[in-house]
Amino acid sequence: MGKRYSEMTADIQEFIARQKLFFVGTATEDSRVNISPKGMDSLRVLDSNRVIWLNVTGSGNETAAHLQTHPRMTIMFAAFEGAPMILRLYGNARAIHHGDLEWNQLYSNFAVTPGARQIFDLQVDLVQTSCGMAVPFFDYVTEREQLTNWAINKGQEGIKAYWKEKNQLSLDGKATGIVEKTV
Repeated sequence: MGKRYSEMTADIQEFIARQKLFFVGTATEDSRVNISPKGMDSLRVLDSNRVIWLNVTGSGNETAAHLQTHPRMTIMFAAFEGAPMILRLYGNARAIHHGDLEWNQLYSNFAVTPGARQIFDLQVDLVQTSCGMAVPFFDYVTEREQLTNWAINKGQEGIKAYWKEKNQLSLDGKATGIVEKTV
């Protein structure tokens, strides 16, 4: 059954490395809770208490808006094959933008990705596992190419225009900082 850890053990890090999908949850004190599914080989474990994930351009930018005032983040994984397990990583995160000093160093952990928008850096302070016995089995087939193709077709200037038009405010009208913090 469920267990709590102060860091990601080697077994937990190996579990994370095998996952094709994870979910990110954030909220401010007075915003809607946002839960986003993520894929695209976009998460890296840097050490036993730190993960980063590459965020690509999408229709919203809730996570960035929430972290401006409430850095809480939860990342959840679920085993869709093999032994059942749900894994949650709790901690505080910050957004790293193209113009930030750490961008190049952290971005080097990922393949070059069209539409890369931010890197989120999570300092993990609690790791929790639970049974996951009600999670069904699913077979991984392949990644979807639509978002990557969309970003390639937009080009970098088109992406920046999209950020300006669509990614500056959250659903609740909170600023994301995408335009001011991106060179």
